[in-house]
Amino acid sequence: MDLTPKDKLSSIPDLRHRLRQLRWFSKAFRNNAELVKEHFGFSYRIDDKLLNQVFFDWLAAIDQQDDSAAIDRADYIVFVAGLALRELIRTKPAVMVSDAGTSEADDKATLEIARFWPEGFLYTNFCVCGIAAVQEQEFGQSRDLEKAASDLRVWWSYRENAEEDPNMSIAFLDQFVGLEPNWLFPAMAQERAAIKKALAAPRETALDRLPPAATR
Repeated sequence: MDLTPKDKLSSIPDLRHRLRQLRWFSKAFRNNAELVKEHFGFSYRIDDKLLNQVFFDWLAAIDQQDDSAAIDRADYIVFVAGLALRELIRTKPAVMVSDAGTSEADDKATLEIARFWPEGFLYTNFCVCGIAAVQEQEFGQSRDLEKAASDLRVWWSYRENAEEDPNMSIAFLDQFVGLEPNWLFPAMAQERAAIKKALAAPRETALDRLPPAATR
């Protein structure tokens, strides 16, 4: 995965909120496409109308579950990126129009993935870089990617499952950034492992304070 666009995103102040503005979202996505072109030689045609639809559908999806943001902010950042990835895969605002096939020697595995699914690679790279940039701004560091993110065999499964059900892209994104995927209900924030654990913690603490007889 090419994290070069992350540095450009990190330079945008208050990125987490800026990306919820159409102008910034569209600009960030197009910049990501340009950087992918520079690094790998893939050119994309981007449909403005479809990209706008992605943005507004993404905001609507966030609004439905935004009450989970305060429960575990780090996990919710990844979830919100997953919702964006789902809408990108569902709506397909970009089409690869040329492949120059250029890459540094140490990026051959990534080039294979990008050539296998150029649009899916663009969408996923955008969301992964967005996660990394926001995490750096919010917490001072970002998560390392797992080996699965550079495994073509995983990408075969990812493409097959996400094209059949775009919700599955959320679970694969979790896997790529090292979080526990929810393969059954990937689009439900309250079913995420980190959020369920955070919600259970106050109850467990309260039970720990009860005398033994009261807990039976």
